[in-house]
Amino acid sequence: MLTRWFGDENVWNRFNRMQNDMDRLWSTFGSLSQAQRGVFPPINIYDDGESFIARAELPGIDPVDIELSVTGNTLTIQGKREIQPADEGCCYHRRERRGGQFRRAVTLPADVDGSKVNAVCTNGILEILLPRSEQSKLRKIKVQSK
Repeated sequence: MLTRWFGDENVWNRFNRMQNDMDRLWSTFGSLSQAQRGVFPPINIYDDGESFIARAELPGIDPVDIELSVTGNTLTIQGKREIQPADEGCCYHRRERRGGQFRRAVTLPADVDGSKVNAVCTNGILEILLPRSEQSKLRKIKVQSK
């Protein structure tokens, strides 16, 4: 004997509604910004064949509070972001900005010459020039015919 589990509702309608609910839930997670997912600072890295160029967003952070290090092919950016608290007697309506210590390590596709790394911070954008080590630079080899 078959028993209905969902009252008068068709079982397949119930599953479709559950699937739609899950789709909505996952689309919400997909729309979260990188900062909300805990990836800070957001960074873009380009390769021009001679160097890697990294650009990281660090709004409101004093450049003297940023520490950079390069070991082999790993770039590490760390520091601290201070968020001014709300005035006494105020309560938050929305609180999305995070403060505190951060550390981001990124593995590059090739080794970097650490002695030639240069970094500049302008308007909250940290730009880091990371020249490839001599061993990892692209070499074009001419093929000769016999």
